[in-house]
Amino acid sequence: MDAHTKRNLWMRKILFFLLLALICILLAYTAYQQNKAWVVPEEAKSRTNPVPRSETALQAAGVLYRNDCAQCHGEHGKGDGPEARTHSPLPADLTDARRMSTVTDGEIFYQISEGKRPMPAFKNRMTEDQRWQLVLLVRSFARSPAPEREPVKTLPLQPDAVKNPAHSSSN
Repeated sequence: MDAHTKRNLWMRKILFFLLLALICILLAYTAYQQNKAWVVPEEAKSRTNPVPRSETALQAAGVLYRNDCAQCHGEHGKGDGPEARTHSPLPADLTDARRMSTVTDGEIFYQISEGKRPMPAFKNRMTEDQRWQLVLLVRSFARSPAPEREPVKTLPLQPDAVKNPAHSSSN
């Protein structure tokens, strides 16, 4: 083998290992980013929803949700849409009242607006009012309806137990 051929082989090996190292770094970075918490700026957290809760706003948001969100978050916000399993991390369960009580309307608005892989950003797809309407809808998923009160069930008393409770088991 002449010197030129040896040099080409050596350069190819170096380029191959550099490319392999770059791929490993990108995979590790992607895995790190996916497991990283969604950082929302403090000023975004403190924003309040200017859109009042109304049936009209919820209906308008429902149309947006069905068109742009339901395929991942599911029809009722449980994170079980038909495309949910194709994403990592999985879409959030918007019905989890405990989780949803820890985030502000401003945080939800920021997340809808800015997105985070695999969720797309909607700030250029929807108006600000539409995104605030979605915040109202997302909040409605986590609200559990007031539990209906069950009628008090009365158990029939055994006559012996009423007359003499201490001796009812010995008879």
